[in-house]
Amino acid sequence: MSEALAGRKLASEIAARRGSPLWEARRLVAVLELANISKHFGAIQAVNDVSFSLEPGEVVGLMGDNGAGKSTLVKMIAGNFRPSHGTMRLDGEDLVMHRPVDARQRGIEIVHQDLALCNNLSAAANVFLGREIRRGFGPLRILDYKTMYTRAGEIFKELKSETRPRDLVKQMSGGQRQAVAIARTMLAEAKLVLMDEPTAAISVRQVAEVLALIRQLRDRGIAVILISHRMPDVFSVADRVVVMRRGRKVADKLLAASSPEEVTGLITGAIEQV
Repeated sequence: MSEALAGRKLASEIAARRGSPLWEARRLVAVLELANISKHFGAIQAVNDVSFSLEPGEVVGLMGDNGAGKSTLVKMIAGNFRPSHGTMRLDGEDLVMHRPVDARQRGIEIVHQDLALCNNLSAAANVFLGREIRRGFGPLRILDYKTMYTRAGEIFKELKSETRPRDLVKQMSGGQRQAVAIARTMLAEAKLVLMDEPTAAISVRQVAEVLALIRQLRDRGIAVILISHRMPDVFSVADRVVVMRRGRKVADKLLAASSPEEVTGLITGAIEQV
């Protein structure tokens, strides 16, 4: 499918979703609001006065060249860095974090490009890593593998993934590994998932699997910020695109009202700002 045809198909899908009662109900409260966020490291201004919001069940593509400020912005949302200026709000409440665990406790999960999985553990063990289920009482409590395998299998089924709970991660395809990482976010009942280049360095078939997983998150009302350099992938799953250049936001557009050519121009600077 050409990028132009993909854009027209997306416009139709977005219009249909936005007209539904569920979509209208979701619009009442933004899950994430960034207001005038800036971050500097000494004399280096990595992010400069960025503002945008994200609704539940909305997928926003975050695009820009290397050094545009995307990773720094996401690390602030994930609790790795504190903003130098500006405010963040989650579900209408101030979001002040000192470390990544604070973000996770508020319902923000990140799927790193390297996925941060343990290759020698099973899919289920990775899903429950740090959140293991135990049975018994007092010091005699032991890991409840049966329950964890069962629950992990249920999550993979919800994601329409063929990933099997007992399989070792090191034996999995890129798409299956992404399913494990995304299953962890679902177990944590995430409100917002940050995804860093989830379709990089995987096959065409695996890309399709990952994009389907992102749609599953969206359909469950989970907001997604998708960092990607792959234009077709962003146009395939995102509702909007936020483009950054040299630390600044230069565009925040509905993809149904844009085109790959326009977004490319915004990234490179051929189009200054919209």
